[in-house]
Amino acid sequence: MNETVKALDTPNSQQGTLPLLNRISANLPGMIFQFLKQQDGAQFIIYASSGCRELFELEPELLQADFQVLNQLIHPQDVKAFEESIATSCATGEPWLWEGRIMTPSGKLKWIQGTSRPEQQPSGDMIWDGLLIDITDRKLAEEKLRESEARYKAILDAIPDLMFRISRDGKYLDFKGEGANVTIPRNEIVGKNLEDLLPQDVALKSQKAITKTLDLKTLQTCEYQLPTPLGIRDYEARLVVSGQDEVLAIVRDITERKQTEITLRNLAQKFAKVFRSSPNPISISTLAEGRYIEVNDSFVEQSGYDPQEAIGRTAFDLDIWVNQSDRTSILQELQKHGVVRNMEFEFRRKSGEIRTGLFSAEVIHLDGIPCLLAVNHDITERKQAEELLRLSSKRDRLLAQTLSRIRQSLNLEQILQTTVDEVRQFLQTDRVFIALNDTKAQCRILAESVASKYPSVLNWQGKDKTLLEELKTLLRSNEVRIVEDTTKISVSPKLKALHKQFQTRANLAVPIMQGKELYGALIAHQCSGPRHWTPVEIDLLLQMSEQVAIAIQQGQLYQELEQLNANLERQVEERTAQLQQKMLELQELNRVKDVVLHTVSHELRTSVIGNLMVLNNLLNHRQGEAGSCEQGSSKQGAGEVFSPSSSPSSIPVSRSIIERMIQGNDRQLQMIESLLELHSSEAHGIVLHREVVCFSTLVGTILKDLEPMLTQHQVTVKNLVPKDLPLVIADPAQLQKVFVNLLTYSWLNNPPGVKFTLKARVETGIIRLHIQDDGVGISKLESDRLFDLYVREPQACCSTKIGLKMYLCRQIIQAHGGEIGVISNRKRGLTFYFTLPLATPS
Repeated sequence: MNETVKALDTPNSQQGTLPLLNRISANLPGMIFQFLKQQDGAQFIIYASSGCRELFELEPELLQADFQVLNQLIHPQDVKAFEESIATSCATGEPWLWEGRIMTPSGKLKWIQGTSRPEQQPSGDMIWDGLLIDITDRKLAEEKLRESEARYKAILDAIPDLMFRISRDGKYLDFKGEGANVTIPRNEIVGKNLEDLLPQDVALKSQKAITKTLDLKTLQTCEYQLPTPLGIRDYEARLVVSGQDEVLAIVRDITERKQTEITLRNLAQKFAKVFRSSPNPISISTLAEGRYIEVNDSFVEQSGYDPQEAIGRTAFDLDIWVNQSDRTSILQELQKHGVVRNMEFEFRRKSGEIRTGLFSAEVIHLDGIPCLLAVNHDITERKQAEELLRLSSKRDRLLAQTLSRIRQSLNLEQILQTTVDEVRQFLQTDRVFIALNDTKAQCRILAESVASKYPSVLNWQGKDKTLLEELKTLLRSNEVRIVEDTTKISVSPKLKALHKQFQTRANLAVPIMQGKELYGALIAHQCSGPRHWTPVEIDLLLQMSEQVAIAIQQGQLYQELEQLNANLERQVEERTAQLQQKMLELQELNRVKDVVLHTVSHELRTSVIGNLMVLNNLLNHRQGEAGSCEQGSSKQGAGEVFSPSSSPSSIPVSRSIIERMIQGNDRQLQMIESLLELHSSEAHGIVLHREVVCFSTLVGTILKDLEPMLTQHQVTVKNLVPKDLPLVIADPAQLQKVFVNLLTYSWLNNPPGVKFTLKARVETGIIRLHIQDDGVGISKLESDRLFDLYVREPQACCSTKIGLKMYLCRQIIQAHGGEIGVISNRKRGLTFYFTLPLATPS
């Protein structure tokens, strides 16, 4: 390395220059560097500060080792300018200055500004001491500023109006007339005063508008006329503050608008009589701006604005709209439906009073210009009446609820607490409480509802007799005590101190009377400030005090009733013990009845079976003897008499008598067995031995078992039960009893030869079987009671024995989880039906 580099590498140089650069770079943004270019063209970075890491995301040692790394970061579009700037500085010895973009290793785009000062070394080498800083934020801000300036310039250029900057004393400071239909040169306006260019009256009017704009700092408008080569023209100037003691005036030619307004007013005069004589406030305004063209006297009376004040101005200018979005809603409704009907909105009168109106409007065209014909009904009084009605209704509901609680609840403490809570909510006040006039010359608070930020009176006990007497006197002498501001009434110092203690600023008190005696008071306090108590609020407390008096009286009666109830409960307990003793005796009697019934039925059954055995043996014996007689003897037939010759004491008995005796004993035996089965089912329930069976197969098996019985009674059965029915869970033996009992009922109550038809179908989770006969029907009363347990009349077609069997049918089917019934048709006989659940309901 040459002598310059060696000189910089000497210990003295390192101890002097580098520490100094390090201290400087620590306090500067960016990167400090030293760049060396030798006479032979070799180039080195001999120093780079730690700012290199933040600026280039590179270590200083890397730049010192190979400064070409820095060239690789420079944006391709800025490389040429960078190289030229270095070459120029080298050639001229002038300071180096460059701005350009780099792309860091992480991909960030940065703007960099580099500055350095070259210094010729004795050896002829050149050293640059310089600084590189990040100017990305400044560049972005400059770009945004340029965009903003371009945008605002485009906006200004697009505005066709004249624009003037005018000082407080009326001097034209600047002028913009591009796009406006004027040919006045700029140098003939800037620097001149209003009086130099405008007529005296117009200049004076404009000067006043400028002064008012600067003093009030608000937008001001000014309309005037000027003579032009095209005739008299109308202009409107809008003035806003644009700087210290200067305004920006935007001047627009409104001649066509004025002429349109005049034309519209002339057209509106056609409707003047109807328009002005209408009791409804009517206005005509332009649809686009809402500028009033005409208003009637009712509008003037409603709004407070004279016609001269309203015509030519918009509702926004007059500040009529309380909510400016209401006009947008009206325009949207007009665009959607073409008409607006009874849209409720709030409007402001000239006095500032807020009123409520119903707005109706339609679009009309006057001389081809769309306008709005609007009618506004003032419904403020109606709304106030509705609000009063709402409060009255709420008051009535509150009173009804309180009365209902008093009737339904005997908890006096709960009733009173709920009452003060709801009254405070209704009144929207700070404190409501109920005070009791104690007989011991004291005052006690029964219930209170109070806002959390105010003190409670619940634990206050008035023991000052003078103060209590003053309070009682105030309540006795007034049906209701109304105080809107406690600081403006004349009371004793003790009562003033009480108001101060509990922060009472207004109160409303109603006495609670028991007959003619003062029992207590219902009191409402406003602590936040004075308050005007409305008639609805006063009436609520008056009526509520009556309900509270009823509740207190009811509470007293309840205490007396509790004492009576205690005595009654004791009597009830004694009576209950007696009834329990009687129930035990009755249970014992039922047990004895069951024993007797079982014993008697068993003995009767034994006796009847014995009689049947004797009668059957006798009948069989006589038949045997009769068979051994001679073939030629005459037959006795049904009237045959048995007279045994072996016993002189024998009594001859007819065969028919013996047969009737056997039939009678059979019926008695079946009756006794039915009674025993009924008793068993009632005591222990129907015992089922369930099986999963195919229903059609089960029906076929039962019919086959019943063939002898069916043949005996000349019965025919047509089985139409489908073969593919699903499985059921049932007790076959018990179902056979059901079949026998149902068929028996039909053939007992019909002539021989009755025919049955069996059908079945699957319903939701069940199988329903129909057994239809072609016999006679029964009455609805009989069909409704056929399966009930009751004693039949002697003349009834259904005997008690078969009635018991029908009742057992229902018990069996219900035990299976099904239902049973009968349908009677006088022409087609009876149809029995019962259902059984499927083995798999799905």
